[in-house]
Amino acid sequence: MNQPLEGKVAVVTGTSRGLGRTDALILARAGADVIVTDILIEEDEKLEETTEKLGPMAQMMAQSKTVYTRSTAEQIRALGRRSAAFRMDVTNREEVKSVMAQVKEKFGRIDILVNNAATLDHTARLEHQNDDFWERDLHVNLTGAYNCCKTVWPYMKEQKWGRIINMASVAGTLGGYGQASYATTKAGILGLTRTLALEGAKYNITVNAIVPGIINTEAFQMTNPKMRERMIERTAFKRPGKPEDIAHAIAFLASEEANYITGIGLPVAGGIDLFTF
Repeated sequence: MNQPLEGKVAVVTGTSRGLGRTDALILARAGADVIVTDILIEEDEKLEETTEKLGPMAQMMAQSKTVYTRSTAEQIRALGRRSAAFRMDVTNREEVKSVMAQVKEKFGRIDILVNNAATLDHTARLEHQNDDFWERDLHVNLTGAYNCCKTVWPYMKEQKWGRIINMASVAGTLGGYGQASYATTKAGILGLTRTLALEGAKYNITVNAIVPGIINTEAFQMTNPKMRERMIERTAFKRPGKPEDIAHAIAFLASEEANYITGIGLPVAGGIDLFTF
């Protein structure tokens, strides 16, 4: 079995479900030891309080028991890789520093960071945008990625090797009707990616972004069926992507095979950005 990430240690944020969970499992199958983090974690005494602050989607996921952070770590260990699960709020800088320091101490290094944690349930035209959710989205989607990048940066510089993969979105490249906060943060992710790519090059740190389109996650299944169909019809393939499509792209960018690729936003979007009709 090809394991191009053998000996590497990866940290993935937002792994309680969906893309983050699949990313973590694919990285483990590629040979990496994977640490999973999320603000939602099973058997957390503060879970209800946390979901109230995060909004309706987090509440729905918790109520439906769609939280798999610890169980994802268990699955990774069953694959023969090392793993650990941490409750981590990416907006809390001290918590991010503490978790990353524990990872460094226990696993010896941090080679790969996948910034997947994000909110995406704030949909309204500008005049109806919720100001509190606007601030929440900025803090989680953009500042959260910044916090994690800044924290692992010294570790990667010291070992002169690192891979950072940020999660953008076609909403950040094309715009998204009713998605002012989400699209803005995902466009910001691309700017952060390119800037850090320039700064990281002399330390052999590559920084890239994935630009997903319509991916068939739990969150996508919760959208209005008519809206889902409209989005699917916009793609060239007339079907949504699978979480594995994103995860395999991430595993490639994390590997030595991608050592001369940095500063890109890689669309994994099924041609949704093409002129389809």
